[in-house]
Parts: sequence; C-alpha cells; structure tokens
Amino acid sequence: MSLPDPGREAAAAAAVGFDLGECVREPIHLLGRIQSHGTLLAVEADTGIVDTAALNTGSLLGVAAQELVGGHITRVLSPEVWAEALDEAGAQQEAVGLVLPVSIDVAGAPRMFDMTAHRQGPLLVLECEPRADAAPQFPHFYQGVRRALTRLRSSATAAECCQAATREIRALTGFDRVVAYRFDGGDGPGEVVAEALTDGHEPWLGLWFPASDIPPQARRLYRDNWIRAIADVDDIDVGLHPPLRAGSGLPLDLSGSVLRTVSGFHLEYLRNIGVKSSMSVSVLREGELWGLIACHGDAAITISPELRAACEFFGVAFSLQLAAIEERERAEALTASRARLDRIISRVTSDLEDSLAGEHALRTLLDADGAALCRGDRSAVSGMSVSPALLETLRARAAGPAPGTVWSTDRLSEEPDHPGDDTAGGGPAGVLMVTLSRSGDFLAWFRRARPATRRWATDPSRPVRVGPRGERLTPRGSGAVFRAVVRGRSLPWTPADHAVAQELWRALTGLVLRHEAELAALNERLRVTNADLDSFAHVAAHDLKEPLRGISNAATFVLEDAGADLDPTTVRRTLTVRRLAGRMDDLLNSLLHFARLGRGGLHRTRVPLDRVLDSALDVAGERLAEAHVRVVRHDLPEVYADEYRLYEVLVNLLVNAAKYAADEGDRRVEILVEMLRPPTGGDRQQTVVVRDNGIGIPADRRREVFELFRRLHGQGERGGGTGVGLAIVKRIVERHGGELWLESEPGRGTSFFFTLGQEGG
Repeated sequence: MSLPDPGREAAAAAAVGFDLGECVREPIHLLGRIQSHGTLLAVEADTGIVDTAALNTGSLLGVAAQELVGGHITRVLSPEVWAEALDEAGAQQEAVGLVLPVSIDVAGAPRMFDMTAHRQGPLLVLECEPRADAAPQFPHFYQGVRRALTRLRSSATAAECCQAATREIRALTGFDRVVAYRFDGGDGPGEVVAEALTDGHEPWLGLWFPASDIPPQARRLYRDNWIRAIADVDDIDVGLHPPLRAGSGLPLDLSGSVLRTVSGFHLEYLRNIGVKSSMSVSVLREGELWGLIACHGDAAITISPELRAACEFFGVAFSLQLAAIEERERAEALTASRARLDRIISRVTSDLEDSLAGEHALRTLLDADGAALCRGDRSAVSGMSVSPALLETLRARAAGPAPGTVWSTDRLSEEPDHPGDDTAGGGPAGVLMVTLSRSGDFLAWFRRARPATRRWATDPSRPVRVGPRGERLTPRGSGAVFRAVVRGRSLPWTPADHAVAQELWRALTGLVLRHEAELAALNERLRVTNADLDSFAHVAAHDLKEPLRGISNAATFVLEDAGADLDPTTVRRTLTVRRLAGRMDDLLNSLLHFARLGRGGLHRTRVPLDRVLDSALDVAGERLAEAHVRVVRHDLPEVYADEYRLYEVLVNLLVNAAKYAADEGDRRVEILVEMLRPPTGGDRQQTVVVRDNGIGIPADRRREVFELFRRLHGQGERGGGTGVGLAIVKRIVERHGGELWLESEPGRGTSFFFTLGQEGG
C-alpha cells in the first residue's frame, strides 16, 4: 500500500459521504465565535470606542454587548486599566498577547479577571477570563517550569528532548495524554515521536496520522500562535455583536484570540476519539512549523492564562533546545566529515567539472547515489543516470537565490516543476542542491528511492470513516494499526547534510576565488608583456628602417658611381646587398603593420559585405586576373565589423587565392556567408567563407600557415611575399572576438572560415 496524496484522501472521504475539502476551505479564523468561559471586546486603539463585543458580556461584565458597541471602553474598564493595556500592547504591530490581572466592577461588586490583550490591525482585542479564587499564580508554576527546562537542557538527542517535553507538559497541566507530533514536511502527515499518558490509554508512539487531520489553514494558525486550548469540546460557544463588521462585511478576525472557538469538524474529530478537552503548543524551527505538543484530556479542563503562559514559555524553550541539538549535530557532522572534505578539496583543479564531479568521495560525503556539477554550458554527472530535463529544471531553480543557498527534497516527483523522470526506473527520488551562482550554476547530490514501511493510526487510503453510530471523522479504530509502504521517496536529507554541503561550497568558493586571483594576475602580466612586445615591435621596426635605407642607398650609389670599374662578382654581391636590404624593409613594414593591429581600436558598424569586397578587389583584382582566377560571389549580407580591417582580411585572403591557384583548369575563388558552428562549439554563427580550388595545404602544415613570417614555399615561388598575410588575418578576426579556421585538401583547394563576434561585443 502506498502513501496517499491529499487528492486521494479527499476522494476517499467523498466515498463515505463527506467532502474533506470543506475542512481545507473553512476560514477558521473568521468563525465569529468564542468559547463561553471568557468574553471578548475589540476596541479601536486610537479612540477607545468598542467595535465588537461577545454576546456574553452581559453575564460576565454586567453590560450587554449591544450597549457596549459604539461606546467607550471605560464603560467597563477603568481609565487606568485601559491606559495600561494601551501602553503594554499599543506599540505591538503583531498579534502578540500579554496578560493583565484586572478588577472589573460587575453589578456593583468588583470581580477579578485575567485580561489578555493583543493587536489586530487598528483594534486592540481584549479577552477577559474570570479568575477563580483559588487560581494558582505564576510563582506556583515556577518550580515546575524550572525543573522542566533543566530536563530539556540535559537531553542529548531530539528524541530525548521530545520525550522530556511530553512528560513535563503533562506534569504541569494534568492532561491524560501528551504527545510530541512531528510533521513530515510543511504540509505532510504527522508522526507521534514521543508521548506521556495515564494508565488505560492506548499508546500512539510511532503512529502516523494523515495530513488531512490538520489542514493547511490550521497549520498557519499554529505557526502564528504558540498555544491553543479547548476547555470543553461540548461547550456551547458564544457569538459576536455585530456578527459582521461594517467595513469588511466579514466577522472579526480572531487569528490571535486565545478564546477563539475551533472548527466544528475539529470538535467532531476530538469527540470521536474520546477527547473532552485539549491544548496544543506549537514547535517552530527557523520560523516554520516543525510539529506540536498535543494534549488530550478525558474531562473538561479550563487552562488558566497563567498556566497557558507557562506552557507557551516552555514551548519556546523547547523549540530553542531542538534548534540547539540540531546545531550541535551539524557541528559534529562537519567535524566528522572534515577529513573527507579536505581530501575532496585537495584534488580540485581549475577545471572543477573534471576534477570534482567524478569523485566517488563527493558522493559518499552525503551518502548519495549520484552527483552533478553544472556550470555555464558544461555538466558533469557521476554515479547514476540523471536526465538532461532534470538538470535544466535544477538549473532554473538555482538561478536567482544567493550563492550558497541549500535546497533539498526527498520526494522529487512531488515537486511542481519536476519534469516527470521515472524514479521507479532508477532515476533520482531525492536531491540536495547548493547554488554556486545566480546564473544557475549548482552542485547537487542525488538519492534513489528507498521504500519504507509506516504504521498508521488509520487506513491511509480511507482517512475518514463512518463510526459505529454513524459519526464521521473517525481517525482510527481501537487497537487498529495499518501498515503502508511509502514509495517514490529517498532517505531524508538531514540538517547535518545541509551543513556539510554548505561547508563544501564555502571551501570551493575560496578555492575558485584563489584560482581567479591567480588567473587575473597572470592575465595582467600577459597584458603587460603583450603591450611591451607591441611597443618593442613598433619601435624596432621603425628604428631599423633608417639604417636599412642607408645600406640600400649606399649600395645603389656604389653601383651608380663605380659600377663600370667593378668586377662582375663585386657587382653581383652589391646587388644582393641592395636586394636583401629591400627584403628586410618589406619584413619590417609587415612587422610594423602587425604591431599596429594590436594597438589601434576597432570602429565596428553594420556594413554591406558586397561593398567591402568591391574595395578589396580594387587591390587584389589585378593579382587574381594575372593568375586567371575568376571571382564568384554569392548573396552577401551586412556584417558587423570594422570596415577597414575587414577590407584587409579580404585583400589578404584573395591575394592568397591568387598566389596558390591551381596549376591548370578552371581557377576560381568563391565568397559567401553561411550559418556555421565554430570548431570550438557553441551556437551557429554568421560565418564568412573564402573558398578556392587551388593547390591546397598539406595536413601537417595547416597550423603554421597562420604564424608570423611563415611561408609554405620558397621566397621566389608563388609570387613571393613576407609570410605575414594570414597572421594579420588571424589577428584582425580575433580582435573582433571571432574565430578563424580552414579546411583544405592538397590539389583540391582551401576554404577559409571566419566569424566576427557578436554585435555589440
């Protein structure tokens, strides 16, 4: 039998003639009624005018509700008491209650009340409960509370703490059954994890109760109010005057009221399990409802405000003690995992994906079946199969929260954004994820499903049954225990797991920051070095040109002035000196131009590629015509580039096509634009292609063609040149943020491809 969901619970309830949805939809804070052992007045804090009054003010305070509403509160309270209530509660903007012992003149005689006051928007809500002559005062409870807190502090585990809490609350209050009830998630079912009870009561320890027993709106009130007491489930509750407020058309909001009656469904539920009175103390963890200390009495019990205050104080201390135990367990888990964390960090390199995700130690760190690291467009998964759809879902969830935020679930298939992976087929059933960046990078651990058996206090497939006398909302039969297997869930992630994951994130963050600092320092040194090289090349090329011109001129003068007197060998050697000086001048000019490319900025605009090609052909066209190479242009769009630099690229590639044209046949060079994916990956981009059918490039020479001063042929072959043209092309393309590559086959031509980066880049 599998654990039912709320939809199945509602369907099962409908099968016995009861709509469980009524419980979920009921506005229990707007029932407009209170328990009869006290009375209530809602007063405008600014004016003191009574806005709403309970219908039993006549019997308890001596003035009927109809007479009080619209009049000043000093009709029943002395100005001093009203001023004290305002002073104590007037500054509170939340429904925080306080208790004042007050004397009220009722029918000419003073009568003592415990008055509880709290803010509800612009109103101050006053609740008055008659004080019994023998009612114990807080000092009476002091020793009991002190003893209870001492025993809480001595608890080493959460289980011991819960057991101590149930014993001490029962000793303080005298209820017949007190249980610690822990919720399985914010809206899940609940388990009895500790109990204290009188003889003759059936134990509930270890039993689970369906989520429908405490609907969502009730859980919200438990979260916002530490304590809730029901003196008598058969009490005839009291209405309010007026029943609906003029401004809102709704009953007075009683969310913070201590006298508020509860849902009739809940009262029916309590009657059907034999409970006459009850009290619950909320247990919170990090502001969310962890569970309840639930108290049940066989007889009616009116809990005095003093005792409620003592139990509320105890509930706060209990919540803090649970948090302290949890924090200690986190610290112990971190200490125990320190060696494993250090081993993992010691193996991490700058390539996190390769060095981290495949680590078996990473998975065992959290007793996980798999792990994944996703950064940018890279994902590394190990240990188990995880679908790309799930990784994308986690990436979307990780985008936004602050780095270091930890999120987990042991019921992945119940998440609203779950992509529908088949956990039964071995996929993850639980995940714990720590965000690495706001862009969606994350590190995650996965666990497979682990079926678990639960003992239920009612048949989980029929949470509502008809009792032997036709009653509804019967949660369990005497002695009945139902066993059901929970499927599709992993082992739960503990607070210690969260702490270890966050500690790993901190260590990784420090490591990455160190790597980034080292890389930034290297980049800065490289920038300075490149700038120095550019300056050196520029200065060297410029300064060397003058002596070269002197050498060339001197050789020319020698030949002109004394050439007739020189022997042939000397003339030949002098001509060689002049030719080599001219060659060196060409090389220096190329070097000077190459250096300038690294120093000048780019002026990028959208330019028609056709126009740039026309300009390039003005220069390269003559070389192409001499080599009998025809130009084939396809439809050419606009491109985003520096027009002059793009012109240089095309000139160099077209001259290159003329130099290395085929030895015979139809010689041609094509210029076109295609949408291609660069060899380094990524999306398809607008790519300019210059394709010839020339002699081609051998495979072992393709890398060196883009190097400075590299030629594939001798100085006098294939039209000469300095060997700097393709190096200039590569530098211009890279300055645009683009990529340059080639494809070639000897004897069948060469295709050059280049992109120009993203527009706006």
